[in-house]
Amino acid sequence: MARFGVEEEFVLLDEQTLVPAAMSAETRQRILDERGSGVTPEYLTCQLESATQPCRTLAESGEQLERTRRMLGAIAAEQGALVAATGTPFVSPNRLRVSPSPHYDAVSAQLVEITREHEVNGLHIHVEVPDDEERVRVVNRVRAWLPTLLALTGNGPFAHGRDSGFDSWRSILIRRLPSSWTPPRFHDLTDYRARVDQLVSMGAIAEASSLSWTVRLSERFPTVEVRVFDAQLTTEDTLLAVALTRALLCSDEIDDLAGTGTDGIDASLWTAARYGPDARLVDPVDGGIRPAWTIAEGLLTRLQPALEELGDAERVRDGIARLRVDGSGARRQREAYAANGTAGLRELYRSGTSTR
Repeated sequence: MARFGVEEEFVLLDEQTLVPAAMSAETRQRILDERGSGVTPEYLTCQLESATQPCRTLAESGEQLERTRRMLGAIAAEQGALVAATGTPFVSPNRLRVSPSPHYDAVSAQLVEITREHEVNGLHIHVEVPDDEERVRVVNRVRAWLPTLLALTGNGPFAHGRDSGFDSWRSILIRRLPSSWTPPRFHDLTDYRARVDQLVSMGAIAEASSLSWTVRLSERFPTVEVRVFDAQLTTEDTLLAVALTRALLCSDEIDDLAGTGTDGIDASLWTAARYGPDARLVDPVDGGIRPAWTIAEGLLTRLQPALEELGDAERVRDGIARLRVDGSGARRQREAYAANGTAGLRELYRSGTSTR
């Protein structure tokens, strides 16, 4: 059974205004000192990233994710703040500082003005694939299916204190980076490394770990890392994304049968980010244009054997049923704001890191 790891990014918000807030040095150190939390600073001083230990089951992963969220929520509350798991904050002052580190200094020097609006929070899922060449083949097989997963899981509808019109505004902001969205199709590992080295040599990225493709090879672990998702509102939302991703990467029934070109996949990512579950996408099976839910239903059928083998089939059935009723995180955020303004968003965000 393939092991996996989960990285979640969070943003610290002022409890009253929902404006991103830099953590005090004391708060940040207290969080980083929390034993076994797996929490590290993220790009901006208002951001944190948590990482699980390698897991074999969703239950094991869920325990770690819940524990970290509760800890972050409790410590933030003591500072008059809350921790939100959202792809983009509701409002941004565009004056936040970059977390001090050689890596982030290099990224900031590269992005310059982009940094002012680069308040994005993602969910990154690592799945272990021991063989080097097989990892590249997995990237080739799954890249055309990722718009479908994005369409179901968008969770970043707001920008500058208003509805952006997109389910995943984070995806649009990421698009401005020089190595974003869909990776090319690779011949083999040598080709993968050559293309990454080219980007570094051009000065397009500072190092291989700065790649912003929706799927890439990890530079630290023998894993394929899927990065298409916004941060998810709840642990249950995260675990649904994890179960779908692991099955997708492990399944023998998945391929881009239509040979979808990078432009077609990127167009599908755009419509997925814009319209969420109502998007129309390129179907990787035959290249036809179909509703996201139609493609998702076909994908779930193909993934069923892998989901059964991994023990995740029931969890995914329940998660998809919940998604059909409650909607994506983007829909739930819009509904909370429509019902009760920023107070509604505040309670929704707080429920994702509840101490109860």
